[in-house]
Amino acid sequence: MSIVTRFAPSPTGYLHLGHAFSALTAWRRARDAGGRFLLRLEDIDPTRCRPEYAAAILEDLAWLGIDWDGQVRVQSGHLDDYAATLERLQTKGLLYPCFCTRADIQRQAIAAAPHGPDGGPVYPGTCRALSPAERAARADEPYALRLDMARALIDGLTFEEEGEGTIPADPARFGDVVLARKDTPSSYHLCVTHDDALQGVTVVTRGEDLKQATHLHRLLQALLGWPTPVYAHHRLLTDPTGRRLAKRDRAMTLRELRAAEVDPENLRRRLLAGVTDPDPPPE
Repeated sequence: MSIVTRFAPSPTGYLHLGHAFSALTAWRRARDAGGRFLLRLEDIDPTRCRPEYAAAILEDLAWLGIDWDGQVRVQSGHLDDYAATLERLQTKGLLYPCFCTRADIQRQAIAAAPHGPDGGPVYPGTCRALSPAERAARADEPYALRLDMARALIDGLTFEEEGEGTIPADPARFGDVVLARKDTPSSYHLCVTHDDALQGVTVVTRGEDLKQATHLHRLLQALLGWPTPVYAHHRLLTDPTGRRLAKRDRAMTLRELRAAEVDPENLRRRLLAGVTDPDPPPE
């Protein structure tokens, strides 16, 4: 069966070399196998995503010589899909509203409290036991919709990781994870698993920084009856000091390289070889 893989950036800034490496890894994999390469814009956060960054993603990928199959899926145009999926979980009794702020959660967590894969404290379940009357009385307050992990857990779940084989899924490490907020109708975790299933993705190609999230994604797939793709988490590019390339650290962007007249074909070859310092521009 032909593979389907994807590149799914968030338009919160310009693409940098780390993004380019991830896109090229997935693109080359699809093209070498005669499969399909999809592009998806994960733009559900209205406070950080901007249309000029979305447009730049398309321009920069095309400049680098990366093409994609079919239409670009833009998540903000499909919020009804995610709302319907949340309703399915709600009907199963697996969601509850949480009115705690991040500061509340930090105060509630003691030093010895367990921490999740992101390093933050696992939510202690403060709002889980609120009565229906208490929840209704606070409906006008900001809230998050959390997955009731104790009720949602399914024994024996596994997923396939390329190079490692079958891995037991351990979603409990996330605790009662947030799947939506009152002002943000869905979370990354829900949207990404929904869209991978909808788009028929057979191999999820992404950076190893998202590897731990696979445990939670496997649970959501089981709860919602979605297929489980194979996962291929690639290494992350780093700068000469060994630090991961990231937007917050002002990693060099493709937009800057275009302005400097760097040759895109040569850059593509060097990135696929794992070289992070592009050739200097011509004199």
